[in-house]
Amino acid sequence: MLEDDIDRLFPKAHISLEEPPASKEAAIEYLLDLVVENGRVTDREVALEALHEREKEATTGVGMGIGIPHAKTEAVETPSVAFARSREGIDFDAMDDEPAKLLFMILVPAEGGEEHLQILSSLSRALMHEDVREKLLTADSEDTVQNTVREAVN
Repeated sequence: MLEDDIDRLFPKAHISLEEPPASKEAAIEYLLDLVVENGRVTDREVALEALHEREKEATTGVGMGIGIPHAKTEAVETPSVAFARSREGIDFDAMDDEPAKLLFMILVPAEGGEEHLQILSSLSRALMHEDVREKLLTADSEDTVQNTVREAVN
């Protein structure tokens, strides 16, 4: 993932430092709405259905306090990443039973399979580092979140 891609993929408008809803389903909708409000989703219901279908296949609670709901969908034309964090943590059915405190949602166009995997693997690798997770948990601005991700994926 290239540095200039971060601004395109993960604009500040997709970053929330507010507490998301406490249920997995509501938190996914909350993340989706950040992308919807930025004009990137052509059909909210289609995008939401794609996210729910992906959740049914396997949990997106990856462990270490991280949830990464993601989907390929006709409802987006531009790959998009959104972020929220939960102080309490949300049950994302993670393998390690840890609640997800860092939430990233990835939406890519239906034909964007390769890009989807690249974004997912770059982000997953970056989040393996405790210092990255700590910076995201304590970030006091959207800029800090965006810059932390930019540095971590490069």
